[in-house]
Amino acid sequence: MRSTFFGLNIGKSGLYAYQAALNTTAHNIANTETPGFSRQVMTQTASKALRVNSSYGMAGTGVSVTGVIQMREQYYDMKFWKNNTIFGEYNTKSHYMTEIENYFNDVSVDGFTTTFSSMYKSLQELAKNPSSNTTRTQFINYAESLTEYFNSVATNLKHLQEECNFEIRNQVDQINSIAKQISSLTKQIITLEVNGGIANDLRDQRALLIDELSQIANVSVTEKTVGDSGVGVTSYVVKIDGATLVDGILYNTLKVVPREHKVNQNDADGLYDIYWDNGQRFASDSPTLGGSLQALFEIRDGNNQFNLQGKVNAIAGENFITMSDTNINNVADLNIPETGIVKVGNREYEYIGFSVTVDEESGKFVYTFELKDYVIADAENESSEIGRSIDYKGIPYYMDQMNKFIRTFAMAFNNVHRSGVDMNGNPGMDIFSAVNKVNGRYYTFGPLRGSEDEEYYDYNSFNSQTGSYYEEVPEDQPLYGSYYFMVAGNFTVNKEFFNNPGLLATATNVVDGVENNDIVMKLLELKENRLMFEQGAPDEFFNTLVAEIGIDAKSATTFSDSQSNILQAITNQRLSVSGVDIDEEAMNLMRFQNAYNLSAKVISVMDEVYDRLINYMGV
Repeated sequence: MRSTFFGLNIGKSGLYAYQAALNTTAHNIANTETPGFSRQVMTQTASKALRVNSSYGMAGTGVSVTGVIQMREQYYDMKFWKNNTIFGEYNTKSHYMTEIENYFNDVSVDGFTTTFSSMYKSLQELAKNPSSNTTRTQFINYAESLTEYFNSVATNLKHLQEECNFEIRNQVDQINSIAKQISSLTKQIITLEVNGGIANDLRDQRALLIDELSQIANVSVTEKTVGDSGVGVTSYVVKIDGATLVDGILYNTLKVVPREHKVNQNDADGLYDIYWDNGQRFASDSPTLGGSLQALFEIRDGNNQFNLQGKVNAIAGENFITMSDTNINNVADLNIPETGIVKVGNREYEYIGFSVTVDEESGKFVYTFELKDYVIADAENESSEIGRSIDYKGIPYYMDQMNKFIRTFAMAFNNVHRSGVDMNGNPGMDIFSAVNKVNGRYYTFGPLRGSEDEEYYDYNSFNSQTGSYYEEVPEDQPLYGSYYFMVAGNFTVNKEFFNNPGLLATATNVVDGVENNDIVMKLLELKENRLMFEQGAPDEFFNTLVAEIGIDAKSATTFSDSQSNILQAITNQRLSVSGVDIDEEAMNLMRFQNAYNLSAKVISVMDEVYDRLINYMGV
C-alpha cells in the first residue's frame, strides 16, 4: 500500500532530476569554447511503478536519472582522424615545398637565369677583346657568381634538411608525450568506470589527444569492454601505422638515433632514424605512415626512387664485393657517400671506400666496395642497393639534380677550355673546380695536355679516396679527382684565375695573335648545346628543374587546401552531433527551469493538502 505522503516523494524526484538536468546544461554552456568537449545529455526514465490494491492498478513513483551521456559519434571520429592524417601530410609538404620553391625563385629575385646570362654576356665581351685583362677579370667574377649561386642554394637546402630533421625529433617527443597522457587518462577512466559510471570529460580529453596524434601519423583506435557484464574495465588500444603505441595503461615510446653514415652524398650529418624503445626499427619509409611525420621523412630523404641498385658477387671471408649491372653509369648521376652502408640481399655491410671502372663490353660502371668486415655468405648476382628508394621528390632529389647540372656543364666547359692555351702559350687548365672538404685543396680533373701524368691517367676509373684507396698527395702535386667530388656545395672557380687572368685560354694557339678567340666561341656555343642534357641546353635543363619544383609546390598546396576544406566539412558534421549549441542550451535551461518549478509546485500543493488533512481535520 502506498504511503500517505507518496506525492511528496514524486515531487522530490522531479526536483532532483531537473536539478541534475540544469547542472548538465550549465556544464555544457560553461564548456562551449572548450576544445574537444562533447555535449552531455542527462537521460531519465519513469521510476518503477507500484502495484496498489485499487481499481486503477499501478501507481507511478516519479522520475529516475539514469545517467549523463556524451553525444558523440564514433563514425565521425574515425572519419576525422583519417582525413586529419591526410591533411597533416599535405600541409607539411606545402610548407616545405614552398620554402624550396623560394630558394629557386627566378622571378622576383636574381637567380640562376640572371647569373647564368650575366656570365655568358661577359663571355661575349671577352670574345670581342680576348687580350684585355679587364674583360678576362669580368668573366672570372661572373663565373664565380654562378658558383656562389649554387653554393647558396645548396646551403639553404641543407639547412632545410636539418630543419626537417629537428622537426622529426620534435614529432617523436610529441608522440611519446601523447602516449603517456593517453595511458594516464585511460587509467583514470577505468578507475572511475569500474563501478558503472561514465567518465565523460576524461574521455573527451583522451579523444582530443587522438585528434592531435592523427595529424602526426596514421592512427587506429580500438576500444571494447572486457568481460560479459557490459560495464567496467575497457580495453583501449592505440596503434600508429599498425604498431601498438598504447595498450590500456601501458604504452611504448619512440626514440631518435643519429645515423652513423650518410645515405646520400649531399645529406647533412647526423640525420635521425626512429626506433622503438626496445630497439626495433620504426618503419619511417612506410607508404602508409601518413601525417606530418611521413611528409617530413619524404621531404628530408625523398630521391624520386633513384638510388644505386645492381647485382653483387661476393665470396664469404673476403672484404671486397663487386656490384655490376647497375642503374647509375654516369658520374653526373652518382651521389652515393664515400663511406656508408651497402645492402646485399637481406644483409647490410659497412663499406669504407669504393672504386669505379667501366666494363669494356657493356660500357656500364662496375663498383668495387671495400668492407669494414668480412662477407658473411657467398653472393651471386644478388640484388643490392645503397640507400632506400623513396617515391617523392625531396631535398636529396633536387640536390642531385643540381649536382648533375654543374658536373655536366663544368665538365663540358673545362674540356673546351683545356683544348686551348693561355696568353703565354701554356695548355688551359680547369676553370671550374671543387674544394676538398678535408684539406681545402682544389681538385684537378685530369692532367694538362703534354704533361707526364697524361700518359698513365685513366679517365674511365676513379675511387672514393677513402679506406685503402686513400693516398696522401704532396702539396706541390695536383690533387686529381673525379667530377664525382664536385657538388653544389663545393662548386667554385679555380682561384689561380683571380691571381692571374692571363691563364684564361681564349684560343687554340697564340701564333695567330692574342686576339684569336676560337676557344671563347666554342665556350659560347655550349650555352645553346641542346645535346648536353635530355631536357636540352643548360638553361633549359635548369628552367625545367625550376618548373618541376613549382609544380610540386603548387600540387602540395592545392592538396593541402582541398583537404583542409574536406576536414572542415567533417568537423562540422562531428559538431552537429557533439557540439554545444548556445541557443539550444538556452532553451533547455528554460525547459528544465519550468519543470523544476512545477515539481516544486507539486510539493507546495501536497503541503497544503497535508496541512488541511492533518491540522484542520483532526479531533
